[in-house]
Amino acid sequence: MTVTAHTAAALALGDDALVLSHRLGEWASHAPVLEEEVALANIALDLLGQARVLLSMVGDEDELAYLREERAFRNLQLVEQPNGDFSHTIARQLYFSTYQRLLYSELAAGDSEFAGLAAKAVKEVAYHQDHAEQWTLRLGDGTDMSHERMRRACEALWRYTGEMFQPVEGVDVDWTGMERAWLDSVGDILRRATLEVPQGPRTGAWTAGAGRQGLHTEPFGRMLAEMQHLHRSHPGASW
Repeated sequence: MTVTAHTAAALALGDDALVLSHRLGEWASHAPVLEEEVALANIALDLLGQARVLLSMVGDEDELAYLREERAFRNLQLVEQPNGDFSHTIARQLYFSTYQRLLYSELAAGDSEFAGLAAKAVKEVAYHQDHAEQWTLRLGDGTDMSHERMRRACEALWRYTGEMFQPVEGVDVDWTGMERAWLDSVGDILRRATLEVPQGPRTGAWTAGAGRQGLHTEPFGRMLAEMQHLHRSHPGASW
């Protein structure tokens, strides 16, 4: 595989979508209500579709998904975090889909190799963000228990959000402007959900920020082993 700025960017964005798609797929038969079985599965399939397009820009999508080692993945640490309870899944989705919508909106307006994908994906991601926003409002401004769980989830995942705005070579967007817009959008949603915007650090030596360099958190290794198990157990099999 020849690594260029374009293929490195496609790998990073593709890995984000692939890993989060798998995490959301873990909710199958475990979602709190039947409607969420469908909603989360549809979001997972949208992300998987994005991943397939992006990874095919780099090489064979199956080999990239199933035969790479952990250190070869370039996804954000945010997307690999375990589902936790439903509030953690929603907080993770709110943070990431807001970022994705801003990113794809900029890419769709440009003339890079990602413009076509972005123009289609931004419509999907707008739904993903709306879904996460509605649940954030419902849980944050709900019962005392749902409010507390949503508060804890938002705070626990906040440390992983700074990495989203570290520039990715080959992705020509206004990263600083995107981060400001993200903070404004997420902050507005949290305040409307009667939740405080977390004040903890978003970057730094003791926070997340190394996923793009292939350094991942402990849960990722277990997730990857499960995701790759069938393919590695039957190499070369056709279905």
